[in-house]
Amino acid sequence: VQLQASGGGLVQTGGSLRLSCAASGRTFSGYMMGWFRQAPGKEREFVSCISWNSGNTYYADSVKGRFTIARDNAKNTVYLQMNSLKPDDTADYYCAAGVMAFTSAASYTYWGQGTQVTVSS
Repeated sequence: VQLQASGGGLVQTGGSLRLSCAASGRTFSGYMMGWFRQAPGKEREFVSCISWNSGNTYYADSVKGRFTIARDNAKNTVYLQMNSLKPDDTADYYCAAGVMAFTSAASYTYWGQGTQVTVSS
């Protein structure tokens, strides 16, 4: 599976962005899809993930209520809608795919390149 993330940019505090991650290669629908982020000088951290049939979604406490993950298996794409953005959300955001994956980065097999999100105060 090849993953291509996009949609990052510069936004003011309180603004919104929608990240997209397009997948190609193997069957997309069989994978748990996740979003992680890594700020400068910090470790990569879990943001959100969604099961193959969209039946289950999970969020880090820091983004719960502000971010929404969704997927469109027909388009081989997963989205991360980010609202009420804060400066602490500034990071490179990565999408990932894995079969038996959950909130641990180590459980994901495939990774996209990062897309940078900068939230100005």
